[in-house]
Amino acid sequence: MSEPLSGLAGALFQQLQGAPVQQMSAQLGTDPQQTQSAIGAALPLLLGALGRNTQQPQGAEALFGALQRDHAPAAASNGFDLGGLLGSVLGGGTQSASPQTDGAGILGHVFGNNAPTAAAGLGQATGLGGDKAGQLLQMLAPIVLSFLAQRFFSGGNAASPAQLGQALGQEHAQVQQSGGLAGGLLGKVLDQDGDGDLDVSDLMKLGGSLFGKR
Repeated sequence: MSEPLSGLAGALFQQLQGAPVQQMSAQLGTDPQQTQSAIGAALPLLLGALGRNTQQPQGAEALFGALQRDHAPAAASNGFDLGGLLGSVLGGGTQSASPQTDGAGILGHVFGNNAPTAAAGLGQATGLGGDKAGQLLQMLAPIVLSFLAQRFFSGGNAASPAQLGQALGQEHAQVQQSGGLAGGLLGKVLDQDGDGDLDVSDLMKLGGSLFGKR
């Protein structure tokens, strides 16, 4: 396992210990220790990608609106109901997926067309393989957004898009600074044209994949 996670990724990672990891391992058919290690790479990848997206024009506003619309009502009434959410994510078929539990749809917004690249990279680096890594990311994506909604909209928090963007920007910066598995994956996923640089053409592609109108 790499260095301990900090920030939002670290806080969520701690909440996933124990029964949630066991449930996800059972769903994937993987060893709990391997699943836990993969979660430790996947959370910074997801939050770092969200952080990069929120730095784009209207990016923070788009994510803020999606959290407010699709995830905040549940967070307000139930708090961060990890058990209930995970049960819905693991038990619900894609035909009945709601915006709150549609992991594949959320990943499409987060990574754009590079969701398969994220899954393949995570699967190769962690030994899960691309298919199971993709399943894990689909499980985690709704949990990450529900966690963010609880953090920014519950308990009378008067959150703003700027505050959300700042917090997620810090997550993105931490991933980049720490390097390692998540940092390498994040750079690969965000460099969509494969030239090694995150340039305007990459950002235009990302801009089209944000949580806006379809």
